[in-house]
Amino acid sequence: MEPLTNRSVIKEIMERNGFTFSKALGQNFIVNPSVCPRIAEQGGAVPEGGVIEIGAGVGVLTAELARRAKKVVCIEIDSRLLPILDETLGEFDNIKIVNEDVLKVDLPRLIREEFPGMEVVVCANLPYYITSPILMALLEQRLPIRSITVMVQKEAAQRICAKPGSRQAGAITAAVHYYSTPRMLFPVSRGSFLPSPEVDSAVIRLDVNKEPPVEVQDEKLFFTVVRGAFGQRRKTILNTLSAALGLEKETVRELLIQAQLRENARAEELTLADFAALTNRLWALRRERGEV
Repeated sequence: MEPLTNRSVIKEIMERNGFTFSKALGQNFIVNPSVCPRIAEQGGAVPEGGVIEIGAGVGVLTAELARRAKKVVCIEIDSRLLPILDETLGEFDNIKIVNEDVLKVDLPRLIREEFPGMEVVVCANLPYYITSPILMALLEQRLPIRSITVMVQKEAAQRICAKPGSRQAGAITAAVHYYSTPRMLFPVSRGSFLPSPEVDSAVIRLDVNKEPPVEVQDEKLFFTVVRGAFGQRRKTILNTLSAALGLEKETVRELLIQAQLRENARAEELTLADFAALTNRLWALRRERGEV
């Protein structure tokens, strides 16, 4: 078969199967032949390991993963791609396609059943509109995986990999750094896709932490504080947290003082340690009030 990164080949396969791109699913297939081998190599696909791929497209990345890993399980939501994948991946006997929504799949069970005794990594070319929900779903479940390597919108990649406490940081920055150690791998231009999106992309890798880098008394409260702080980026954390947590400003001011934080600071100025200190002070206050 001709290379699946050849635009003519992709278009011919699509036409033969009556397939058209779905804007709702954010479908952009990779046609740059250098991208998928790099994702597979830097994503940690190894001969005795397993890979979960999210979204197969026409199977370009899937094939590269299958050449390097013992087994690949690809979770693909679009049933229209199944006959195409049967054709493009027919030479491989170590690939399993699961036609489901990754956000609804029992991933712990899938890993137990499909990858017994194997080290597992995740690789994906994620649709822009659902990047954060998928990443957080993977991280929050504390799956027995070593890393998550994904291609995302360049701006999202920069925010995810930003240092907490820097101008580019957001709620997703704090959340990802709590569960993993993210790093930028390489940029991918918009011309590397069919159809071409309106923005450039980048590939990032999240190495999953065995333990969080900070200690918090209540993880749910920690993320409530993080989301509340970033709820209105232009406002100070005194104002945003007062509104988000339903607390009097004087109470929040006292919590900030106890955590050694300025009341006029903004969320992007806070490090993970700052958020942890603030969360633990709030938890102690709630315990004093008999709320926990």
